[in-house]
Amino acid sequence: MGTLLFPNPRPARIAVLGVGNDMNGDDGVGVCVVRELSARMAATPGVLLIDGGTAPENFTGPLRRFRPDLVLEIDAAHQEQPPGTVAWIDWHDADGMSASTHTLPPSVLASFLTSDLGCRVALIGVQPAALEMGQGLSPAVTAAAGKLVDQLSIWLSQQPAR
Repeated sequence: MGTLLFPNPRPARIAVLGVGNDMNGDDGVGVCVVRELSARMAATPGVLLIDGGTAPENFTGPLRRFRPDLVLEIDAAHQEQPPGTVAWIDWHDADGMSASTHTLPPSVLASFLTSDLGCRVALIGVQPAALEMGQGLSPAVTAAAGKLVDQLSIWLSQQPAR
């Protein structure tokens, strides 16, 4: 995984929404990233971390109350790349890429969030290696998730735009 270029300056209010099922191998990468961020970044002003699991649409209430400038969805996504590849994905193009077992396609949730909350939505996709029930993250996705957590924690800790 190379370094992702995050928006600069950092938006004032960012919600990071981890999506996936951690009982289905690499499908759990989004929730694993959010859990690790939560452990590292106890209470960072202007940052909301949500483990959305397989039904991220159930968290629109907390998102609405938080009023984010940016919702950053993290999910396993088939990109036809080597396992562990991490990339920004335009949510308009995300249907069919998701490897997750969630109930709504990423584009439906993103469209709802942009219209209902008036915020931007971005998707970070991680190419899975294996999606087998009862397995943890593969080594390639574990490494990519660790690097992503490192990069996100640095970016989220920066002073936001005013």
